[in-house]
Amino acid sequence: MEKFIIKGNAPLHGEITVSGAKNAAVAIIPATVLAKGRCVIENVPAISDVAILLEILRHLGAEARWVEKNTLEIDTSQIRCNEVPYEFARAMRASYYFLGALLGRCYEANVSMPGGCTLGVRPIEQHLKGFAAIGAEVVLDGDMIRASANRLVGGHIHFDVVSVGATVNVMMAAVRAHGVTIMENVAKEPHIVDLANFLNSMGADIRGAGTDVIKVHGVDLLRPSSYSIIPDQIEAGTYMALAAATGSEITIRNVIPKHLESIIDKLEAAGAEITEYDDAVRVAGRPEIRRVNVKTMPHPGFPTDMQPQMTALLCRAAGTSIITEGVWEGGRFKYIDELKRMGANISVDGKMAVIEGVSRLTGARVRATDLRAGAALVIAGLCAEGITEIENIEYIERGYEGIVEKLRGVGADIRKVTLPDAEAVRPAQ
Repeated sequence: MEKFIIKGNAPLHGEITVSGAKNAAVAIIPATVLAKGRCVIENVPAISDVAILLEILRHLGAEARWVEKNTLEIDTSQIRCNEVPYEFARAMRASYYFLGALLGRCYEANVSMPGGCTLGVRPIEQHLKGFAAIGAEVVLDGDMIRASANRLVGGHIHFDVVSVGATVNVMMAAVRAHGVTIMENVAKEPHIVDLANFLNSMGADIRGAGTDVIKVHGVDLLRPSSYSIIPDQIEAGTYMALAAATGSEITIRNVIPKHLESIIDKLEAAGAEITEYDDAVRVAGRPEIRRVNVKTMPHPGFPTDMQPQMTALLCRAAGTSIITEGVWEGGRFKYIDELKRMGANISVDGKMAVIEGVSRLTGARVRATDLRAGAALVIAGLCAEGITEIENIEYIERGYEGIVEKLRGVGADIRKVTLPDAEAVRPAQ
């Protein structure tokens, strides 16, 4: 068993450089399937989710290798398989992006139902609706999603709910459809725009990414290209929240400040002082954290992937804060019990968490319940008095490249240790 050991309650100082965006990488890597040949992708985060995607590519017949620390070379010339089996798909939700990529390339895709973090209901109905609108037949065969088409034809899709996954999947398939596909009520996140830019670099004709309507003019052929992934908005936001929570002064580099506007707004409301530069932000936390109400919303609203980190910050705010989850259908508050083990005073009512600020948090033995929940526990541990031990850190390493090294670089007392599995059993409370 591996875990993080954190000694907290000390301010941090220095610089952290943000890696490439996880949410962009997990869409762009499957999208390389759409072009036969060698793509070079730069600024790829070296995280476990990327490692799983590379294993899937190799299973399909592609060649994939790291040519530099954060640069991948992917050759999809010899794709010979259109199936992503359960043993790969169970490890991460983004495995279902191979549905759109393989459907666009082979007109047939067979992908097992995805796994990854458990965040409540993750319906795929919008994906299936989109595929059907461009001429694909989709059937659910046990835990396998099977999509096929003799010919993909442009169609008109109005998504019932805003879905990042459905927007990505249908956009990838639609680039090979005959005619024009109009997608309405789409996701507008920065990584949606990044994927569209990557596909366009390969010869696709996608217009409107970042707005409510995307138009995809289908093409007969995509060619391999070289591309650099945008910086990670959520990683940047996590370290910004950490600086605010610990009363630290940290400069976060390799960011696009415009992508951080909703996060900056709430951190400033909580009392942090934030200075923006061309490709960096400096966050100076203050001794007293102000109460703030937050509701997560699709972009450009406050990101759901920052909800746990903001909750960790507000545990020490003066007064009562309310966090409302406006994206996921429940399930994202499972980490609250872990924060309460550290002394947090939080009550949950459906999709709302009411946080009564406390004067201090105390180190405890806790477990990450998902990727962003794990990041929240790191923030809480660095605020807390005493020692915090975080288990299930494989969740955290799914999305944060070199988190221990980056935090140690600004003075955090954090280390990763490996213990016998027998020591992983938490005593009864």
